[in-house]
Amino acid sequence: MVTWRKSLILGMLALALTGCHRPTEQGQQYKDGKLKQDLIEVSSPNTQGTPINGPDYLQQVSQINQTSSRLYNSNKETYQAVENWLRSGADTRQLRQFNLSAFQMEGVDKYGNVQFTGYYTPVLEARLTQQGEFQYPLYKMPANSRSKLPSRAAIYNGALSQSLIAAYSNSIMDNFMMEVQGSGYVDFGDGKPLTFFGYAGKNGHPYRSIGKVLIDNGEVERKDMSMLAIREWADKHSDTEVRKLLEENPSFVFFKPEPFTPVRGASAIPLVALASVASDRSIIPAGTVLLAEIPVLDNTGNFTGEYQMRLMVALDVGGAIKGHHFDIYHGIGKDAGHMAGFYNHYGRVWVLKKSQLNLLNPSL
Repeated sequence: MVTWRKSLILGMLALALTGCHRPTEQGQQYKDGKLKQDLIEVSSPNTQGTPINGPDYLQQVSQINQTSSRLYNSNKETYQAVENWLRSGADTRQLRQFNLSAFQMEGVDKYGNVQFTGYYTPVLEARLTQQGEFQYPLYKMPANSRSKLPSRAAIYNGALSQSLIAAYSNSIMDNFMMEVQGSGYVDFGDGKPLTFFGYAGKNGHPYRSIGKVLIDNGEVERKDMSMLAIREWADKHSDTEVRKLLEENPSFVFFKPEPFTPVRGASAIPLVALASVASDRSIIPAGTVLLAEIPVLDNTGNFTGEYQMRLMVALDVGGAIKGHHFDIYHGIGKDAGHMAGFYNHYGRVWVLKKSQLNLLNPSL
């Protein structure tokens, strides 16, 4: 099911980078100098190391092949060339020997710094009836959804029919975070397989970032903003204060409960953690292969000064994923959410494509 979401919290908070101010605590690099144009072809990426996630990348391509013959066939030559290169050691200096061309993205600052955020699939504890700590409704989409639906505040105040309530969770903030991610799994505590709550639609009201509200109110500094920072703020405040903050965002997401199913992106293809990303399709179309140099963070979210090379495929979209910004899918559950929530960092990205040079000149 489509994971329409995301980064609507973080996307509005990206730091502006300029040539005169070059912070590096978020992983920014300037080793390539100022790039003259976007997606400029390079003889080989100016980087060291090989992709650490070859098996995951191959699994992701296999999912594309099994799920969408159209998307797979339109990128088949590139997928096969990348697989040959990967199985032969994945030396970036040898890309052209495998008929692959690398095109470097200029980044948000034209120095090659591409923004990375993270998203994940949450698992919520919930019950079918309101009881004990389980007091916070998850709603199905109203049938008459063409007319304007109530705002978030009105919904919290009971404006919708109780027949639309699919479940009751034990955290209003967890509900909101699942809205941000666009889908999630619900554990009803009965020992049965998890129920998938897929995206069903929105109420039609404009989105307002609660992260920006916290920044504007001086509650969280801009440089510290992340999903984790929002959760930490909520943990320190009362239910009434948390609800008041959430009501600052009138937009509301509805869900469609269905049997357990793999998490799928906007391309309707099951997503493999850390091998798929959401992208701006006006720049990076679905199915595009990316060679990404990603900052490594420690367990507290601090940049370690190191990078990892990963092969990833663009298979999802997001409301705030615009321009030179990728949202990395981190997987399912709290641990995935923990790491996804840290990311608002910068790395370098090269688009890989099958080269046609050998067809034009057999000697190449």
